[in-house]
This record gives sequence, C-alpha cells and structure tokens, in this order.
Amino acid sequence: MSGFAYRIQDGSASRTSVQDALTGAGDMVWVHLTTTAEHAQGWLRGAASLPDYVVDPLTAQETRPRCDALDDGAFVNLRGRTEEELDPSDMLASVRIWAEQGRVISVTRKHLLATDAVEKDVTEGRVLDPGDIITAFATAITADLDPVVADLGDDLDDCEQQLDAAHAFALRKSVTRVRVEAINYRRFLNPQRAALEKLASMPANWLGTDDRAHLAAAADRAARMAEEVEAIRERASLIHEALTDLRAEQLDQRSLIISIAAMVFLPLTFITGLYGMNVQGLWFAEQPWAFDAIAGLCVVIAVAVTGWFVARHWLR
Repeated sequence: MSGFAYRIQDGSASRTSVQDALTGAGDMVWVHLTTTAEHAQGWLRGAASLPDYVVDPLTAQETRPRCDALDDGAFVNLRGRTEEELDPSDMLASVRIWAEQGRVISVTRKHLLATDAVEKDVTEGRVLDPGDIITAFATAITADLDPVVADLGDDLDDCEQQLDAAHAFALRKSVTRVRVEAINYRRFLNPQRAALEKLASMPANWLGTDDRAHLAAAADRAARMAEEVEAIRERASLIHEALTDLRAEQLDQRSLIISIAAMVFLPLTFITGLYGMNVQGLWFAEQPWAFDAIAGLCVVIAVAVTGWFVARHWLR
C-alpha cells in the first residue's frame, strides 16, 4: 500500500510513514493513501479503526462528488485532473476524504495533480486543521481545472474563426472533441459545487470561518466553470449544426454542377447516338460535310444550354 502521512504540531508539519501516522502526538495528522480498495480497506478498518459506513465510501469504485456528515466528521468526494490514463468517458479522478477533529484521511486510485499543491501547503505551514486540508484540495482542484476549461473555450473560438466548407471535416473532429470534454467536465462540476456548498454550511467545529469562506469561493468557482462548460457545449452544438448545413450546401452545389453538366450533354448524347445507328435514311448521312455539320450543331447546342444556365444565374 503506497501513501504518505504528515503530523502537524503548532503549524509545523513533519512527514512520517502511514504505519506510524496514528501513533504519535500532534494537533492533527493527515494520511494520504494511493491504493486499490482491497489494500486500503484493511488499513482503514484496522489501524484507523473506521466503521464500515465510512470505509465503504472511501474505497468505492464508482464515485461522484458528494458531501455527507457522518457522526462528528464528514465524508467528501471531489474530482480533479490526473496525468494517469483514464477512461475517455470519465476524465477526472476522484479523491475521497474523511475529516474529523484532529484527523484527515484521503484515498485516491490515481495521483491527482492537486495532491502536490496540498502537500506543498502542508509543508509550508499553511495547514492547521482538517478544514484547511479540504479547503486546500478544493482550491487546488478548481484552480487546476480553470485553465483547462478556458482552453476548451479558446479551441471553440478557433473553430468558429475557421468555419467554412473547406475545413468542415477537420473542424467537425475538433468540435466533437471539445463537446465531449465539456460534457464530461459538466457531469462533475455541478455536483462538486453542491458538495462544497454543503460542506461550507456544515456545523462542524473543525471548520473555521476562513475555511467556510474559502470553500464558498471554491464552490462559486466551480459553479462558474459549470456555466462555462454548459455554454461551450451549446456553442459546440451550434457549430456542429452550422458544419452540417455547410456540408449539405456543399453537396447541393456539387449536385447542381453535375445536373448542369448532364443537361448540357443530354441533347448532344441524343444527336450523336441517333447518328451512330447503323440504319439507312438518316439525314445527310451520305454527305461528306455531315460530320462537320453535326459537330458544329453540338457545339452550338452546348453553348446555348450553358448560356441559358448563366442567364438564370445557376452557375454562381
């Protein structure tokens, strides 16, 4: 089982092993586990002495952002970015946090980028209580997601600037990618905002006034990002419809050109087919100038039909 732990005393943090984290003295201890459910469950039930109704959500495989008050503590599940490979339909990894007076236990299956920022806050003495740990996670996760959501909007701006039939195929792929990512982020941002708001209003004595303010700010930021990805999703849908219209218009134009070409050659095909028959009685078939006359007639007919299309403005 991999992980680390910090024991915090008077604002000073000292790193220790997971096995020794709960045996020493200190104002607070933070234990972070990066492991599978089977390995974590044994330590959580044994060394941490947590009840099953806390261990189960900490080790659940399918999770979504939530916050629940349990006894004198709180269970919080948040979603953030990771550099490890994830399922394309689930682009954010989860961190499950159990917080109570003097103790915080966090569990992840994938390494969250926000974990490094939280650990930095701990080592620099900016974490004094359990509320600071959760606030640090919430702030780091939203700060990490913010530029990613902004980049999605920038990608969509670039697609809108290149919106024409010549780039339709490449743009369709880009717009689809942006739309799928926006939908995936939206799935978690709205419940994450609700979880942070619920935690900020929770009557826990280990949550200070500054913690509640920071949690409310993180919830507001998550709400803003949720609104932004919703706007991105709607814009992507509109661009997709515009690309579909451009594609249909392009097909209509090509069909028109083919139809015009067919109309030009239709009478010519009739004349050449008629005089290509091996029968007697065709007009001027025995005259030496017949071929030149028929070829000239075909040219005149082709020019006349083309001129008629031009006059009707069908060749624009």
